[in-house]
Amino acid sequence: QVQLVESGGGLVQPGGSLRLSCAASGSIFSINDMGWFRQAPGKERELVATITSGGLTNYGDSLKGRFTISRDNAKNTVDLQMNSLKPEDTAVYYCSVVVQRDRWLPVERRYWGQGTQVTVSS
Repeated sequence: QVQLVESGGGLVQPGGSLRLSCAASGSIFSINDMGWFRQAPGKERELVATITSGGLTNYGDSLKGRFTISRDNAKNTVDLQMNSLKPEDTAVYYCSVVVQRDRWLPVERRYWGQGTQVTVSS
């Protein structure tokens, strides 16, 4: 199996910063995409940012410039630096990775973390 451990959520004032971290472990041969998604109450889950093993990044609409995603391939970790946070950034943030578990079986599967709450409020 594959386990994802997220950390770094919490309560922050508007304009503040938070850094989320996610570590993947378990039966892993390689990780392609790593990323973060979020879901606010009453809304669908949406893309925050993803990053490939080669470092190519993709951000959700209007988030690039405030959010920065990075990863450490050696440690199987992905971080999300969030700056200039706004109340509308309040959501549960989910780490997600696309993993190939078996070296000889080129099948990839997406795994999800349990989520970490980010609340932006004064």
